[in-house]
Amino acid sequence: MNSYVAKASTIERKWFVVDAEGKTLGRLATEVASILRGKKKPTYTPFLDCGDYVIVVNASKIKVTGRKLDQKVYRTHSRYVGSLKETTLREMKQKKPEKVIEHAVKGMLPKGPLGRQMYKKLFVYAGPEHKHQAQKPEELSI
Repeated sequence: MNSYVAKASTIERKWFVVDAEGKTLGRLATEVASILRGKKKPTYTPFLDCGDYVIVVNASKIKVTGRKLDQKVYRTHSRYVGSLKETTLREMKQKKPEKVIEHAVKGMLPKGPLGRQMYKKLFVYAGPEHKHQAQKPEELSI
């Protein structure tokens, strides 16, 4: 018996819309990352990007448990001395709610060129509207 290996030319991609309102951040991010990788497809191949496109709406209405709003810290550094900037989850959620979900999903994807290619298929919007109606995305309940 031979193992099935998908080819890049035979991969079919769908578009999905996920409503993040009232969902827990980590649980939503794991499901979205799994769809972006294509792990739920029978044609999954680890070394190919065989995942689907995902649109996340209502990112500003995501929930977190515990005291993460004040204790979870996002750090950025420009590699200059003294340029470390820290932002709590509460501040990030108010300023850029899309970045919260993007950061969580990106950390769950593979590192390297393949992960960056998968990450490009994620679109996150703070409100309920998105600009991808032409792709006819399907509603996905998580």
